[in-house]
Amino acid sequence: MQTLKNLLTQIQEVGDLKDLETLRLQVLGKKGVLTQEFSALKKLEGKEKTQKAQELNTFKEAFVRVHASKKKELQDLELEAKLRAQAIDPTLANSTLGSSLGHPLSYTKDRIITYFTQQGFKLHVGTLVEEERYNFDMLNMPGYHPARDMQDTFYFKDHKLLRTHTSPTQIHAMQTQKPPIKMIGVGPTFRRDYDTTHTPMFSQVEGLVVDHAQKVHFGHLKQVLEDFLHDFFGGVKVRWRSSFFPFTEPSAEVDISCVFCAQEGCKVCKHTGWLEVLGAGCVHPAVFKHAGLENVSGYAFGLGIERLTMLTCGINDLRSLFETDLRLLEGF
Repeated sequence: MQTLKNLLTQIQEVGDLKDLETLRLQVLGKKGVLTQEFSALKKLEGKEKTQKAQELNTFKEAFVRVHASKKKELQDLELEAKLRAQAIDPTLANSTLGSSLGHPLSYTKDRIITYFTQQGFKLHVGTLVEEERYNFDMLNMPGYHPARDMQDTFYFKDHKLLRTHTSPTQIHAMQTQKPPIKMIGVGPTFRRDYDTTHTPMFSQVEGLVVDHAQKVHFGHLKQVLEDFLHDFFGGVKVRWRSSFFPFTEPSAEVDISCVFCAQEGCKVCKHTGWLEVLGAGCVHPAVFKHAGLENVSGYAFGLGIERLTMLTCGINDLRSLFETDLRLLEGF
């Protein structure tokens, strides 16, 4: 029994958790001292066996109690040492920090805004919550149009919604300004979508030019956008394809030669050698009518900031732009 009492004294002398666990196993383990003492009880009888069993149980309770107290003490000391080792002095200068261009989305947005404002376009931001008539009706999308599907749009009560594109800024501009109008609408938009190339929130740039009749035509649109794409991507080829948008007529989609494979064919361009970058067209007469304008002409275009960011920064999953992964952000 004297040996067991010595073990209680040894607990107080243990200096770390590893040694404490070793001592616990030495006492309470399957081959521990206390386990062997309990096994030896079968050799005793009567009062001697009862007295010995009581002594062993009393020791076990004492050992467990002292062990738990010592374990907490050592854990607290270990945590304190760890916190001291990880302490940060905010007054110290960090010479390892490098300069950054900022988040790739912000950098791309700033490049686009800078280019078009230098070309005389006025910046409009607009509101995130729009009325249904501005987001759809006045853009020549009546109630039966597929774009108004509940699965694509976040609707509120009283015919309000989270805007699905920045195009409503065009209507507001045409209702509050007299031609000539030269503007870009920039900001977040929202749709019910989420995969490697779509997110519920994404950013768009919407351009609009309106002037008196016959002063603006498709040729002006082509020149403006081709100059922008050459400035933004460098020496790329530009291709125009006929398309359909309810708010423009004629409408077109614009492609550039693949910036990854130089048109040799790769997975990004689906082996076509071309990448779609934006949509454009001449403003539909119905849109002018809804905006209350007569005897005017104009063109409009729209592009996704995330799309251009992925192409210029070599990012293949749109969601990585929103996950704040330092391994990606450190590259910028």
